[in-house]
Amino acid sequence: MPTSMPDVANQSSAQTEGVLDWVGMSEIEVPLMIEAKGEAMRPVSAKVEAFVNLIQAKAKGIHMSRLYLLLDQLSTDGSLTKTSLTKLLADFIESHEELSDKAFIKFSFDYHMRRKSLISGKQGWKAYPITITGCVRDNQTHIEMKIDVPYSSTCPCSAALARQLIQKAFEEKFDNNGLVDSKQVHQWLGTTEGIVATPHSQRSTAEVKVKLGATIEEFPITDLVNLVEGALQTPVQAAVKRADEQEFARLNGQNLMFCEDAGRRLKHALNSIEAYTDFWVRVNHFESLHAHDAVSVSTKGIENGYLPY
Repeated sequence: MPTSMPDVANQSSAQTEGVLDWVGMSEIEVPLMIEAKGEAMRPVSAKVEAFVNLIQAKAKGIHMSRLYLLLDQLSTDGSLTKTSLTKLLADFIESHEELSDKAFIKFSFDYHMRRKSLISGKQGWKAYPITITGCVRDNQTHIEMKIDVPYSSTCPCSAALARQLIQKAFEEKFDNNGLVDSKQVHQWLGTTEGIVATPHSQRSTAEVKVKLGATIEEFPITDLVNLVEGALQTPVQAAVKRADEQEFARLNGQNLMFCEDAGRRLKHALNSIEAYTDFWVRVNHFESLHAHDAVSVSTKGIENGYLPY
């Protein structure tokens, strides 16, 4: 082995001088233990992005291996918490003294949760895509969490049109001078002829991003999932029996939603949580009627906060 090895990154002059906003790595694959509020610590398989800025115009580059090794140390010897994330960002900057004064990291992974069915009490696993991001800029640490929550949306317009067709079918069936036999109507309503049309529904996704205030000490993954599913009322299910499927149909019928309705429900719910200092919501209805999607985007609307895009 040679006694010394060249280190091009430490050479004092770059081919073209200039500062850079971010330099680092993406798509880093690491296993992690994550701790979240009210949940047991569990392993996840994460994809990570890690960056620092480069403020020395003449420096060749940063020390990427230092970022990787600090992340690897967290993966093997620690767990992902709000505290450890804050320390990791500080270590990124400290490891690049005089080269960097900003740091950024993003963890993306699926978080599996046990979810109970609507009526029968059966339980099953649901995987929620999670992104946790940390950034240090202007000596301030900012931490945010994003969750994608699937749900069902039933179109209010198609529901009204279906009701109109059912009314027409009823008139044609029971046009007998106003005399209606309730038992006959009851039997007729239980047939496909009675329910001649149904509204269209589609699987939908709420993408919700929140900025975690200083009072939040643990990642509120379950709290945020419960908030979103509670506001929308029609979360997709895991294990179901017929009673659960019937209740799901009822909930869809009682919670007709355009994408605007879903977006407003979520905005109202998120505004009630002061510890979320800012939020961004994108609602995606993957249309069954159209070949395109229906989308709404909203933010908390604070000064210098999240932009819609």
